Amino acid sequence: MKEQHSIVEIWVYLSGSPLFALFITLAAYQIGLWIYKSTKQNPLANPVAIAILIVASLIQGIEMPYSTYFEGAQFIHFLLGSATVSLAIPIYRGLHSLKGRSLPLLASLIAGGGISILSAASIAKLLGANPSIIGAMYPKSVTAPIAMGIAERIGVSPTLTAIFAVITGILGAILAPFILNALGMKEWWQRGFAIGIGAHGIGTSRAFSIHHEAGTYASLAMGMNGVISAVAIPILYHLFN
Repeated sequence: MKEQHSIVEIWVYLSGSPLFALFITLAAYQIGLWIYKSTKQNPLANPVAIAILIVASLIQGIEMPYSTYFEGAQFIHFLLGSATVSLAIPIYRGLHSLKGRSLPLLASLIAGGGISILSAASIAKLLGANPSIIGAMYPKSVTAPIAMGIAERIGVSPTLTAIFAVITGILGAILAPFILNALGMKEWWQRGFAIGIGAHGIGTSRAFSIHHEAGTYASLAMGMNGVISAVAIPILYHLFN
């Protein structure tokens, strides 16, 4: 009985510890990554989606308050800022490969970014969503750290924006191979750039796991889209609202 009582006390201590939240976050992603590799990189076995399901189920099962969970997960959240700044590296490395492709890529970046905003905001409006949800849809295709910053500038919920951005990234990473195959798009640089615009960091991670050129162009698109969107979206939002 004394041993059981000690185990229960240890479990109560661990379940309320921020470090435990950090552990389950990292462990969940490793499990998701293992499943992804075990299925021969099947797009349906997205490691981020799997990790989210595992973490959500665990913290719900042990009744851990979100505030307690975030105390541990904030260490990973803190690194998002550094990851955003590091986008300068793939942009710099990819600039030399843009010779002869600058205009098509710039056109696709503007078209893709514009359509992602127009389609999401229009559909949300048609479905009767309130202005805060519609506003959070504007930066959904931008990488999460920049999207949250944009949300603050236009006065909508950064948390809601982050949710939409993560969902967009997961769906983009899962559906992009099927859509691009259906369109007959075979060049890796074209596939990667399209994924980077539409599915930001999660899609870029998927692109890198498949082909280096696709990953390079995806990271280039993600970085460029983030920089342009940070300037353009607040202007567009206040123009149309």
